[in-house]
Amino acid sequence: MTGETDLHAYSYDAAVLDPVVPSYVVRPQTTEALGQIVRLCNENGLPLTVRGAGTNLSGGTIPHPGGVVVLTNRLNRILEINEEDLYAVVEPGVITSRLAAEVASRGLFYPPDPGSQTVSTLGGNVAENAGGLRGLKYGVTKDYVMGIEFFDVDGTLVKGGSRTVKCVTGLNLPGLMVGSEGTLGVFSKIILKLIPPPRAARSMMAVFGTIKAASETVAAIIAAKIVPATLELMDNFTIRTVESFRKAGLPTEAAALLLIEVDGHPAQVEDEAVQVERICRENGAEDLTVARDSAERDIIWQARRDALPALAKLKPSCVLEDATVPRSKIPAMIEALTEISKEYNLPIGTFGHAGDGNLHPTILTDRRDKVEWQRVEQAITAIFERAVQLDGTLSGEHGIGIAKARFMEREVGAGTLAYSRRLKMAVDPKNILNPGKMV
Repeated sequence: MTGETDLHAYSYDAAVLDPVVPSYVVRPQTTEALGQIVRLCNENGLPLTVRGAGTNLSGGTIPHPGGVVVLTNRLNRILEINEEDLYAVVEPGVITSRLAAEVASRGLFYPPDPGSQTVSTLGGNVAENAGGLRGLKYGVTKDYVMGIEFFDVDGTLVKGGSRTVKCVTGLNLPGLMVGSEGTLGVFSKIILKLIPPPRAARSMMAVFGTIKAASETVAAIIAAKIVPATLELMDNFTIRTVESFRKAGLPTEAAALLLIEVDGHPAQVEDEAVQVERICRENGAEDLTVARDSAERDIIWQARRDALPALAKLKPSCVLEDATVPRSKIPAMIEALTEISKEYNLPIGTFGHAGDGNLHPTILTDRRDKVEWQRVEQAITAIFERAVQLDGTLSGEHGIGIAKARFMEREVGAGTLAYSRRLKMAVDPKNILNPGKMV
């Protein structure tokens, strides 16, 4: 495709960054065609950016000037679901929730659940090492990639990993590809681990008068050797915004909410639910509601999933970050976010995966206001600096892409960055594969 409308449609993604119009957009229908495209781009010096649904929040699928965007939405077959050996084989364009629903219909479970799961693709999830609400107990995408096939920059098919539970043959190429953001190869097939689903689950909502008490409760739950399936936090700004967006009966005067789900064997769920309720009350919970049935459970989790769309309606631009710190540092990080909001005079709603320290400070702004946007950029820098100071990381699940590349050295150091660049140039000497991203 070379039409102006098509080119502009693929010039941006979900990140709040300047669009870059590519020269070509192609949509292969077979993996063979995909390999040929990679080879031709390399031979002709054309920068290549692979795009699934474009839901990433770090600019990972914004193309390079003069480059080619390769769409994977027609490479969308679920090739195999093996119920005996517990794995699935998929093409990169399969929608995340589609696989989850398909394996669930067979009594199996694929846990990674990024917020964009109804539209995001599994190839994109692997490229960005996507997380989700269940990451605390079940891990993120990297924990489910058993094997992968991808095209090297010259169009050669490379295979890594296996369908077996254990495989230590050769280099850990699946591990190298997960989180590589399209800079080291182009995925054609992915083997994903499946697990049995939990037999029971219980959800609850705890209300706190201070965000400090809520964040300290998170640490107390983990210290009690309880690992919930999900342990989410919402601050007051987010609570009020979500309640206005969808009347869910949230307590709008609460300083913070913890949304918690324990799952597993019914006896274990019963025991852990009692312990979690006790810990919440001992740490200052003013109220605690336990979902009585699936309908009430759905209300709790819909409120959490509404956080981003509700906040995004308040201003023309919404910058969602994912600064991540050790759980014990959550109170300090939340305090820093409050200070940053005041210092730069910007509304920041905070929610996220408190159980694994992955917070989502969301800055509401209007990028057309150049003066305000300068404050936004300063606030983003301050957020990342504080996260790194607290022994945290630039990204828990959104990736680096363009948005955070300039901060990489602050976290990993010059030596790590130099090594990563040498690795990139060794496998992609012409710098064809998604140039300008990450390193």
